[in-house]
Amino acid sequence: MRDRLEQIAAADPEQADVLEIVPRLLEWQRWVLIHALELLDGPDLIFRFRTILLLVSRQNGKTVILIYLLLWRLFQDGARTIVGTAQSLDIAEEAWDAVRQVAEAIPELSNDVKKIRTANGRQAIILDTNQRYKIAAANRRGGRGLSGDHVVLDELREHQSWDSWASVSKTTLARKRAQVWGVSNAGDSLSVVLRHLRGVALAALGIDEMHDTPAGDVDDLVDEDGEELEVDIDESALGIFEYSAAPDAPMDDRDAWAQANPSMGHTIPEAAIAAALATDPEHVFLTEVMCRFVNTAASGPFPNRSWEATRAEKVTRDTDRPATYCVDTSWNRQMTHVALAFWDTDGRRRVEIAASRAGTEWVIPWLLSPERKIEPEFVTLQTRGAPVSSLVPDFENAGIELVEWGGPDLSRASGVIFDAVRRAVDEDAPEVVITHGNQPVLDLAATTAVMKPLSDGWTIDRQKSPQDAAPLLAVMGALWLLNTNPEPTGSAYDDEDAGVLVF
Repeated sequence: MRDRLEQIAAADPEQADVLEIVPRLLEWQRWVLIHALELLDGPDLIFRFRTILLLVSRQNGKTVILIYLLLWRLFQDGARTIVGTAQSLDIAEEAWDAVRQVAEAIPELSNDVKKIRTANGRQAIILDTNQRYKIAAANRRGGRGLSGDHVVLDELREHQSWDSWASVSKTTLARKRAQVWGVSNAGDSLSVVLRHLRGVALAALGIDEMHDTPAGDVDDLVDEDGEELEVDIDESALGIFEYSAAPDAPMDDRDAWAQANPSMGHTIPEAAIAAALATDPEHVFLTEVMCRFVNTAASGPFPNRSWEATRAEKVTRDTDRPATYCVDTSWNRQMTHVALAFWDTDGRRRVEIAASRAGTEWVIPWLLSPERKIEPEFVTLQTRGAPVSSLVPDFENAGIELVEWGGPDLSRASGVIFDAVRRAVDEDAPEVVITHGNQPVLDLAATTAVMKPLSDGWTIDRQKSPQDAAPLLAVMGALWLLNTNPEPTGSAYDDEDAGVLVF
């Protein structure tokens, strides 16, 4: 294709501009395309990977890869429907417009084009065979009603909910030779979709890094309305192509720059990266230039990296010690979360979100369900002055006894969880005393929640937090109750000669 464009530009200098849109592929770009498009054995030419995750630092040529890929799938491979999305339509239009210009410049391609729609938000290239490449909005309605052979989700780091993924990626379910491409540089704590997909891929590869997100339980994922999402990711059909600096590499390590910038020395001058290092804030340089995941969406209530340091994928509950529940509702009452706290067999406290759904009506039936392995023997919530407080009469009617949580105990709960999480990055602390798993709904709350003063302490401000902070408040309440709850009858401490001090 590039050779043909050069011939056209040589014959007609007015067409020379298109050469800047599609430069020759660099070796790393060729390598990605060759291996991302590997085929399985068999006559149907099925792609080895149905989902491709491409991560590389900014300005390295991700869009160039997409242009070649999209042109090939539309004009040569025979994909019937291609859907391009990005959180900003301007970004999705960039690749689409480049494909349009190339198609119009090369007669062998333009002869196959029946129609090009350029109306904003309705852009589409339609061939004589009714194959088409269109742009869709990155929202819950973007892909509805479509069946796609190829889907591109550009700037995947900006997807802060599963809405777009749920609507657009599922357009490929009925197509045998379909692929979904997620393209991005590194994300932050709000990059829910990117972090989860990357975590699934890393877990399949046996990679477990503290700053990464291990694979979670996809059955626990919900959309913004609390509807359960079936994010069915077959790890054997997921290909990750990541160019990023080593986790422990210092920011001035030029070899690490090359790891995250495969175009360095070709289209990106090394001096430009050095200039960025001298001027960028640390989190900007790490994310944009070294393609490393950092927690920068907001400071949250905890010291930097401490929340990540308390992550542990699997623990075993100590069934001889109590477990506690806490319920909390978002400030706008859209979502309700049930947190669980318990002791593990290593003597650490564990906090998890056991359930997250829309509304409040489901909470008591869920707690009383015979499917609960942990009965609601110890349950708390803010009984006054909080959105969840309206549930108190319902709990009384259901016969669930609540432990009141409020007043000074709110700030005590804040101090308890802060001290426990802080220990993870305290060099003088002998060990980690609290853990949590990989749960985006909790991670978002823990790394973005805004604090507000409360008497001599602080608590979480639900309304001013940029994301739903109720999961964190639920965890705080469950942990507070776990700390104050007496050991149950029959525990290992019931020996009459044993002295027990309960904090």
